Amino acid sequence: MKKILIIIPLFLLFNIDAQTKSNHIKQQKIMNNTTILNTANENVSKGDYESFLAYCTSDTKWVFVGERILNGKEEVRAYMKEFYVEPPVFDVKLAIEDGDFVTVTGNISLKNKNGKFEHFDYCDIWRFENGKIAELKAFVIEKKP
Repeated sequence: MKKILIIIPLFLLFNIDAQTKSNHIKQQKIMNNTTILNTANENVSKGDYESFLAYCTSDTKWVFVGERILNGKEEVRAYMKEFYVEPPVFDVKLAIEDGDFVTVTGNISLKNKNGKFEHFDYCDIWRFENGKIAELKAFVIEKKP
C-alpha cells in the first residue's frame, strides 16, 4: 500500500512539471513573435523601412480592409514610400498573441503630403511564419476632428 501512495504522488509531480515546462515553452514562443514585431516596428519608427522589410517573408501579404491589398515586399516597399512621408507615430494600446498570430490595437499618426498629421485608430492582425511577418490584416479608421 505504501508503494502505491509513493508512486502516485511522484507521477503527479512529474505530470505537473511537464505541464509547467510546456507552458514555459509556449510563453517563450508568445514573447518571440511579439518581440519580433516590436523590433521590426522600431525600425519603422526610425524610418529604416528596409530593416523592417527584412522581418517580412518575400511573399508577405498585407490586407487593408476595405482599401487595398499588397502582395509581396515590393508592393509593401512602394506603399511605405508613398504613405510614410515621415515615419509614423505608433501608440500601442494592446498586444495579444496566440500561436502564429499577434493582434495589436492602438493609434497611429501619419504625416500627409501637405505636412499635416492624420490620426487613426487601428487593429492589426499579424501572421508569422518561421519568425517572419507573412501577413497583415489591418482595420484602420481615420479619426475625425
